Amino acid sequence: MSSSPSTPEIAQISVIELADRMSQAQEPLQLIDVREPEELEIAQIERFTNLPLSQFAEWSGQIQTQFDPHAETIVLCHHGVRSAQMCYWLQSQGFTHLKNVSGGIEAYAVRVDSNIPRY
Repeated sequence: MSSSPSTPEIAQISVIELADRMSQAQEPLQLIDVREPEELEIAQIERFTNLPLSQFAEWSGQIQTQFDPHAETIVLCHHGVRSAQMCYWLQSQGFTHLKNVSGGIEAYAVRVDSNIPRY
């Protein structure tokens, strides 16, 4: 899962924008959290589907049938690095409307919902 220099940049979405989009989504959002199960036990945001990067081999073959490659897809991790990797991979699989959550769940806990535990 790496990007090449010719790969277009992935759009970023702030945690404030994410919260707004989740509260008023007219179109369905595809929400993917790539953190590990033990991280989800600590902190999570409802409505995100968990696809841990460590289990890539288990779920990667079904990505095209589980998600619509042309629907808006927002990807989350702890700080935004793993989710960016996932966005580049999804882009290589034909996904066209990707956004990486800038700052990840850490920023969400700080700026949007202080009830979400930080780790």
